Amino acid sequence: MIFHAKPLHKTLLCILAMSLTACSTPSDVRKDAAFQSYGNAASRPTVRPVRSMSSFSDSLQCMDRLLRDAQVPTTLITSKQIPDYSTRAPVAAKEMVVTALLQMSRLSNAFRYVDYEVDLVRQDTVQNLTNILLNNNQIQLQRPSLYLSGAVSFVDQNVLNNRMDVGTSGSRLETGYSKNRNATVIGLELHLGDFRTRTLIPGMDSANEVVIGNGGQGLDLAGRISEYGWQFNVGKDYAQGSGAAIRTLVELAVIELTGKWARVPYWQCLTMEQTHPNFQRQLRDWYDEGTMGVHQSLVKRSLISKGYMSEASMLETNNVSAFRAALGRFQSDNGMVVTGVVDFNTYERALRDFVSLDMDGNLMRYGWSPTASDPVDMRNSKQVAASSGKSYGKNEGPRSINLQIENVMMGRSQFEVGEQVFVSATVSRASHLACYLSNATGGVIRLIPNPMSNQSQVSANQAIRLPDWMSPNPGYMIETASPGTEGVLCVATDDDVTQRLPEAMRTEAFTPMPGIQGLKDVAKHYTEVLPKGQFTSSTMEWRVAPRRIAEPGKRG
Repeated sequence: MIFHAKPLHKTLLCILAMSLTACSTPSDVRKDAAFQSYGNAASRPTVRPVRSMSSFSDSLQCMDRLLRDAQVPTTLITSKQIPDYSTRAPVAAKEMVVTALLQMSRLSNAFRYVDYEVDLVRQDTVQNLTNILLNNNQIQLQRPSLYLSGAVSFVDQNVLNNRMDVGTSGSRLETGYSKNRNATVIGLELHLGDFRTRTLIPGMDSANEVVIGNGGQGLDLAGRISEYGWQFNVGKDYAQGSGAAIRTLVELAVIELTGKWARVPYWQCLTMEQTHPNFQRQLRDWYDEGTMGVHQSLVKRSLISKGYMSEASMLETNNVSAFRAALGRFQSDNGMVVTGVVDFNTYERALRDFVSLDMDGNLMRYGWSPTASDPVDMRNSKQVAASSGKSYGKNEGPRSINLQIENVMMGRSQFEVGEQVFVSATVSRASHLACYLSNATGGVIRLIPNPMSNQSQVSANQAIRLPDWMSPNPGYMIETASPGTEGVLCVATDDDVTQRLPEAMRTEAFTPMPGIQGLKDVAKHYTEVLPKGQFTSSTMEWRVAPRRIAEPGKRG
């Protein structure tokens, strides 16, 4: 076979001529159909979404319980826009304030946010409908008691800036190396004001700063080999975003302001280990150094300690669907995006009660037993792997139900005939919930599910009000009928077991159950149809006394 070499410039001219000829005719889009068919799949993200969480996410939950224990009454609150006049941190700070307030009120109902904003420039459907209904006197907005105001006070960029550049030059080789680091300071100031007088409350202020940084390093190489040249460069950079920094400042400020206003020891929720910046970074190191088998074993142990799985299921290595279902329930109860997969966010959330920090922020103790005899240094990931087969003493059980009397004077245990009783039920895990009311004569009715709320599924750590006194039309009331002992029994299960209960207990809500005498009968029937450990129940009772009759000439 004989090849004839052509001059290089002639070859290039031929290629150019062919290109011009091809460009002179329209392209046939049908020939690209197979290529374009990949567009639907390629346009989707390759990484699963994750819940936006900060170092103070657990502190907000802590504040929720603290406000509940302090019996802080429900307060209406709103917020002004939180602007950034530097335009260097363009984030939705007001929406972060709303999210923080709502997360602090899931259990305590301490704050109800009033959406009082009227934006004349950006009108949406809700605002337009609100204006129409307000003008026709068909809607009445409740006036908030408090409001939050403030702004991103400053963004000082590059307050620290270190740079280093070095290089060499030769006839055949040139090299260069560079490294830089800088720091930026962001400040946020929030204040709490009295909405009625539009005055800021003295002492109800918060001014915090956070430092974010970025840095990078690069290497450049260039040289020549004979008549040919080559070059190579590589870089490694990082940048801490302003969005996460603002969220951290907002949540810290909201905790401070609401804690000061409610006069509760809010600092107890700020000294938690999860607020230390090294906490999540250390867990990330362990996650990267370990293997998926170790991660799943540790998460399984955590799920067992929290009651999402049984010890027997731990031994069933092939029961993947049961593990994914338990993991999905755990992720849902902890406010994560449900994936059923052990990613880092799930690993970090499951091990938050597995480790603790020393005074310097280093993770030292491990294990779910709060009375661990000797602290163990966990800086070596091999010790994490070795611990996965151990058994720990702490067991929180499958779930817990917290029943509370929510009258104006909370914690009451005695009422008079004709008084109204307000109760709340909170389940530690997402469950199917049924609640029953027994009067002084032993008659029993079902409160929930009912026609107004026919879904038995409830979320974790969400207070269920019986009745819903926040609603203008609650649908029913609990009113003491006769002297004696009355009470409420709530039962939580993983599945809806209504059809497995006796026919007498499947009557409609608010209808007396024939043949059922007292709450003990209700609990007995659940025990008969469900194996031990498959349901959780909680009972709360109160005494009812005869109504006092006012003496003549005296007010009752």
